[in-house]
Amino acid sequence: MHTAYCKESLKDIVREKALEFGEFILASGKIGKYYLDCRKVTLDSQGAKLIALGILELLGDTLPDAIGGMAIGADPITAAVLTEAATQDKELRGFIVRKEAKAHGKGNQVEGPVQAGDRVVIVEDVVTTGGSSLKAIEHVEAAGLKVEGVIAIIDRLEGGREAFAAAGHELRTLFTVRDFGIED
Repeated sequence: MHTAYCKESLKDIVREKALEFGEFILASGKIGKYYLDCRKVTLDSQGAKLIALGILELLGDTLPDAIGGMAIGADPITAAVLTEAATQDKELRGFIVRKEAKAHGKGNQVEGPVQAGDRVVIVEDVVTTGGSSLKAIEHVEAAGLKVEGVIAIIDRLEGGREAFAAAGHELRTLFTVRDFGIED
């Protein structure tokens, strides 16, 4: 599938299934004039495949050891990228960052086949202020993983990119809200 076609197809799916206008309280606590429910895209077979293709393209030829992010939003993204990587014969592992450490078993906050020293990329659906992924980065670094950046489906352009930069991390995205004609 041609890359430009993939991006346009994914944009159509996001516009059709995930973008709603109205008044919404966002995870950041801010009130938004629109809401992007990307679960309706990450949990859609075509949406998941196109997201995975886009993220693998952003990652390029030098893949990290693993990708993952904060449960539950990052989970379907991670699974889709891992599945698509396998179809392209690429080696990649995934992980999940729990919001709270388990009270049983090993009590891990970062779950998956990763170990200290692994190079990882955090994945996220929508970035507003970056708070959720910054928490994920904190937990991942505490587990000894080396964060090489953050990839999100959409940047709302509300300070997330700057927050990541201030923490020493680059944010790359498939889209910004401007791609959907939204200006704040």
